[in-house]
Amino acid sequence: MRLRALLNTDALGLRLLGGEDELERTVRGVMTTDLKDPSRYLSGGELVLTGLAWRHDAADSEPFVRILAGAGVAGLAAGEAELGDIPEDLVVACVRHRLPLFAVHESVAFATITEHVVRQVSGERAGDLAAVVDRHRRMMTSGPAGGGPDVVLDLLGSDLDLRAWVLSPTGRPVAGPTPGLAPDVRARLAAEHLAAVRTGRRGPHRVTVGTTTYSLFPIRNWGHRPAVAETERTGQAARDVRETVLSDWLLAVEADAAEWAEERLDLLQGVTQLIAVERDRRDAARTVRRRLAQEVLELVQTGAAPAEIAARLRVAAPVLLPGLGTAPHWQVVVARVEWDEGDVESGPVAQALLEEILVDLPAGISGREHLQANAPEQADRIAVAHTGDEAIALVPLPAVSSEHEGAEPGILADALLEAVRDPLSAGLDGDGRLTLGVSATVHSAEGLRGALEEARHARRVAAARTGRVSAAGHQELASHVLLLPFVPDDVRRAFTARLLDPLRDYDRRHRAELIPTLEAFLECDGSWTRCATRLHLHVNTLRYRVGRIEQLTSRDLSRLEDKLDFFLALRMS
Repeated sequence: MRLRALLNTDALGLRLLGGEDELERTVRGVMTTDLKDPSRYLSGGELVLTGLAWRHDAADSEPFVRILAGAGVAGLAAGEAELGDIPEDLVVACVRHRLPLFAVHESVAFATITEHVVRQVSGERAGDLAAVVDRHRRMMTSGPAGGGPDVVLDLLGSDLDLRAWVLSPTGRPVAGPTPGLAPDVRARLAAEHLAAVRTGRRGPHRVTVGTTTYSLFPIRNWGHRPAVAETERTGQAARDVRETVLSDWLLAVEADAAEWAEERLDLLQGVTQLIAVERDRRDAARTVRRRLAQEVLELVQTGAAPAEIAARLRVAAPVLLPGLGTAPHWQVVVARVEWDEGDVESGPVAQALLEEILVDLPAGISGREHLQANAPEQADRIAVAHTGDEAIALVPLPAVSSEHEGAEPGILADALLEAVRDPLSAGLDGDGRLTLGVSATVHSAEGLRGALEEARHARRVAAARTGRVSAAGHQELASHVLLLPFVPDDVRRAFTARLLDPLRDYDRRHRAELIPTLEAFLECDGSWTRCATRLHLHVNTLRYRVGRIEQLTSRDLSRLEDKLDFFLALRMS
């Protein structure tokens, strides 16, 4: 389609500010961005939509327009919602680089322009998927008449024989045909996608799992941060790929895109843009829950009266846990994303990521069958706020009835990360860390302040561990593991070296397996019979090894103090 056709479409409300001689340019796609340098995501022929959040002063306009012109974009459409009239310096820069410039009235959503362009361009270039484009509005509606992304994916399968799935950055299935992808395949695709995005490679990314090749298309909207509500509140735009990589969805197509014609590639890019609009709408639906969490968090942190907090929770409970009563139990989960370098605002990143992790909360719920039966009601209903670089989730759990007394619901810290550790480690890409802390379950508003502090302490325990992704629960705060991470590194090294280095040296020279023997002996509480059985040794052989350990270390494993020293040394090594 031509730029002139867009200008003549009254519903889009575009106003031409410059470039009338260039209106015959062909539009091949649309991209929303507020990056100062979006060149890596441009292939030429796009209509670029921007909210101007990248512009801090007049000097910013020239380099931005020069980058767009160099990438061969068809035109630039700037929104009037943030700054009102389009700055004159932007108009001058566009005239200098012969780049058509349009003003978008504040009443017109970028999503409306995106839908129109994708529908027109797709219809012109891919007649075999005209049905997808014609029915795109159904994807944007809710309820049984809509169907969301599944409508488009069904048509990809029926019209082009393409099996495709929408996956979250953790590998969670968002939409797609059944039977779906195996969990290990989804995790592998999500990890490969995140790693590719972090290195700046242009999609689609091709991944072979076994004998099957998948093509991965990023689904992103660069006009928003991961936390949409925060973007709308502050007007700030993403400055770094790390601010979106851990929240963007992906489209996984069971096919090798390297064999496709350009028209089909363009069409799939259009499909991702349609799904991105749906993603934005789902994120916007979280605004109410985020606001509830923020209000409760502010009350808790400012020391409000328990009655006031309880009143706010009574309002929140029906929204967060419909059908499961007005007096649920609560847990607090605290998350933090930290980067080794760079100025990245981590609070919204952690918020979006914690929401994603908690969507699959039933996998991390402990309790009896009645709790498991009700847990799916919670999907995508967790309230997450953020303050500074920290995200805080208020997790409602169904109250236990008298007939199920003794069944205590709760989130298990390790279960939260079990399925997402590999993809998120790839997304963090060696220069970032995700740490989570989980509180105990509390039964009233009076316990929330303590639960918040408990979750924060647990997160600090997780942060003291190694690994890019780690979590700790409240159970560990009553254990020695609370103390070990905070022992200075030089003290830890000296303590473990004094006790374990003689054993390691002996094992290297004689292959005596003294260290494994020591670990097993302590885990069996010093029981000779159980330990010998576990190691498949004769008791006399075990006694010889333990005697050698005592001789090399000048310790006595019959003494509680020496057993404890060895236990701590092994934990700190």
